[in-house]
Amino acid sequence: MSRSKIKKFAEMETLPNVFQLSYNDILNHGATFDMKGQWGARHFGNSNPIVLELGCGKGEYAVGMAERFTDRNFIGIDIKGSRMWTGAKQAFTTGLHNCAFLRTGINALPHFFAPGEVDEIWITFADPQMKKTNKRLTSTTFLRLYQQVMRDGGMVNLKTDSDFLYEYTKMMAEASELEIEVATDDLYGSDAECGFAREIQTYYESKWLEMGKKIKYLRFRLPAAAELSEPDHEPDKDQYTSKDWER
Repeated sequence: MSRSKIKKFAEMETLPNVFQLSYNDILNHGATFDMKGQWGARHFGNSNPIVLELGCGKGEYAVGMAERFTDRNFIGIDIKGSRMWTGAKQAFTTGLHNCAFLRTGINALPHFFAPGEVDEIWITFADPQMKKTNKRLTSTTFLRLYQQVMRDGGMVNLKTDSDFLYEYTKMMAEASELEIEVATDDLYGSDAECGFAREIQTYYESKWLEMGKKIKYLRFRLPAAAELSEPDHEPDKDQYTSKDWER
């Protein structure tokens, strides 16, 4: 591990807006998170809605949204602490008291949040996981986890460069009869009402835009009792990866 990463990990331990508990600690060592169901009262000091950025990376959306919407609480979640340090440090030094970070696996969400505690979810430029359905953050496997922590009818937002992940998620939402509020395969070339989805650009998004890739955006509601179904076929796979940036 590089000295830079070691320094970031050490600093993460001292930041009051960062919480760290691995799925291994929970699953194999019986660790518990005592703030489950009490994020508002015990950390944020209010009862404002809670919004998650899953696979947050550097936390561009968690920080950007927290700056824009002071009447909501935002939590960036990722397993990679060296990336998360960027957003966590920025939120702390700028006094964004409505922005926190949780370092853990996304499959551990029910161990950290009580039923109905989460109002909305953002998934920004996640790995499309074209070979493994159950690893896709918009698969029915993960949506069933989200149902355990979200309010009934909470919003799920997907922003992606991947044609595959966008089409797959749209097909899954349609197969599950979920209410799709926005679906556009060209976010910046569309006149669809997309809220502030155009206002914040992640590192990955800026790279794809430089290459001329179109950005896709999908927003749908997730009822707690919805019976989720996988689509009956897979869309065409993407013919590029992030390695194309280096060409």
